[in-house]
Amino acid sequence: MDDSSHPQVTTDCLICIFTYLSEEDLIRVSSVCKDWHDAAETPWLWKRICLQHWSFCNLAALGSEHDTCSWKRYFLRRSFLEANMTKGYTCTSLSGHTGKVVGLAYLHGNPSHNPNLWNMEATVCSASTDGTVRAWNIRNGELLWCTPVQSPLTGIICEEQHQVVITSDSNGLIKTWKGQTGKELGSFSTSSPHCTLLQYSKNNDWFLTVGTSQGSVHTLTGFTLTTKSRVVVCDSFKVDLLLISPDKKWVVAGTKDSSDIFPKVISSVSLTSPSEDEDPLCQSLPVTGCHAAVFLPSLPARLAIIHQCGSFRNKKALTVFDISTKKKYSSEINVQQVESFPLTLLSSESQILLEAKSSDCIVLASGQQLWVYSLKGVLLTSFSDHILPISSICVDSFRLVTASQDVSLRVLTWRNSRDNGVTLESHFYLRGGSRAMSRGFTHVACDYSSVVASLEGVDGIDVLKAYSFTT
Repeated sequence: MDDSSHPQVTTDCLICIFTYLSEEDLIRVSSVCKDWHDAAETPWLWKRICLQHWSFCNLAALGSEHDTCSWKRYFLRRSFLEANMTKGYTCTSLSGHTGKVVGLAYLHGNPSHNPNLWNMEATVCSASTDGTVRAWNIRNGELLWCTPVQSPLTGIICEEQHQVVITSDSNGLIKTWKGQTGKELGSFSTSSPHCTLLQYSKNNDWFLTVGTSQGSVHTLTGFTLTTKSRVVVCDSFKVDLLLISPDKKWVVAGTKDSSDIFPKVISSVSLTSPSEDEDPLCQSLPVTGCHAAVFLPSLPARLAIIHQCGSFRNKKALTVFDISTKKKYSSEINVQQVESFPLTLLSSESQILLEAKSSDCIVLASGQQLWVYSLKGVLLTSFSDHILPISSICVDSFRLVTASQDVSLRVLTWRNSRDNGVTLESHFYLRGGSRAMSRGFTHVACDYSSVVASLEGVDGIDVLKAYSFTT
């Protein structure tokens, strides 16, 4: 064999051996000699390590101003940031509302699934019964703008791509606001004291579907809010269950107020491009007494829903359905049950919160308890850190945050373990202040480097607490 082939054989063997090393060992062996250094710098080794730590990685997150965008550099930068995040945080009070905060949302954030590793700036908008929307820079607490006073607001969501804020008020008036300035863009009246807001994009067009207290859903398009359709879902019961599948083909609408009404699956085409000659493509799900539902990420249309077990109103189950169109008949909806298991740990009286971390990891909260289940119904872990009920949870691919009436937040971080799979580590116990001055946290949202929560005041005046992690 030619001697020139020996270094290549050595490098290939080293790379094969190095696949079993941790990142710390890989850095350590790179200083042994040139051959070991070259093998340890192999890009796919570092790519493999990155993807073992995080479900999604984007080299562009390093920023165009950096010449060397390598997997190793990505790992070192992101690991450095997240190690620092465990060391501390700053807390800023965002005061200005004179009523109850009914909702908050990031207008501009740093998403955990694809974080910017250099710019941690974020803007959060809050809506209040004082009739205003306020936009805040959560790093320095600056109020960026405030809308004119109107009827008490009841809900808020944000559309980050086009920087638009959407609100509903107690008279059923839906409004859109320009995110940079707070200028009103459009309005639509539903005449409903309760509205559930759902925004999404299809084929580069933006839509807003609104569930009302009369049991109907209105679908509007464009930020000036032009009517597209109106469909009755549950006559005389409010629509407070409203979500869209990841593939944007299906809208699920229903009510939590009745134990006898079946939630409905509606084709999004029937809502966004209705036909005058045909009824909406719609089908009921075979469950009643719904408490919560969520579509699982990374899958086209897999729905997890918590509901009562048959006629037993105090017994609950979680059932998973796949939703699709029947192959031979495009005018029929196929709802196929994938999994179902009883939830014996849930209290019958408490509010139930449901989120999905991944296609096989579901998070439930009720009372003071938090549970993490696999899709097969295996209890992966549980927490009971709060002394009063959990009022809100925020789940993304990086962390899980619980907000409680005990005036505290729990910040937990997801970890991918080779031996134990998905696990949660508790990192922070954030206090919001004195229980004598507040009734606890009511809403919470988070991005890669911050958490924002609303704190209910005993005097009826709520404040926001913004926690920015050290980076």
